[in-house]
Amino acid sequence: MKNLKNIRTVLFAALTLGITSMASAQTSGDIQNYDQKFKLGFGINGGLPTDNAYDWALGGDVRLQYDLSKRTSVTLTTGFTNLFMGDDVDDLGFIPAKAGFKAFIWEDQFYVLGEVGAGFAVTNGYNDTTLLWAPGIGYAGKNIDISVRYEDYHKFETNQVALRVAYGFEL
Repeated sequence: MKNLKNIRTVLFAALTLGITSMASAQTSGDIQNYDQKFKLGFGINGGLPTDNAYDWALGGDVRLQYDLSKRTSVTLTTGFTNLFMGDDVDDLGFIPAKAGFKAFIWEDQFYVLGEVGAGFAVTNGYNDTTLLWAPGIGYAGKNIDISVRYEDYHKFETNQVALRVAYGFEL
């Protein structure tokens, strides 16, 4: 439990530092001259638990991103994630629905991201909906997005550290 609190503290500090760095480095001229646009990304996710509730996770997602400025964006993410739980317990598959905020903190390519939403269980007789939240860090090039995030599923009583590799493009 102490490790979980340490992880949360470090991720919160990174997110706070990123947002304050971005806010102090940006001028009003940057915002006025930036062409706001939508982006769409398709990702593959693999995760490992930080507890013993399941063995591993695999999923895919679709993320819609709207750039508010050159360094800030809002996101909507959905897809499907399967939590593999071993031989004796049925796997848990769910559909996440998350809204988030992305702030680029270094060279317009490295970012911090915070998402919050719900996970809707849809397989093997599971009928729960959980709150989920996911802070992360990542790198975004022209079309490639690679990120690592901590993702907590409150009602599913588990969490994971996940790697996301995605292909994205402007709409």
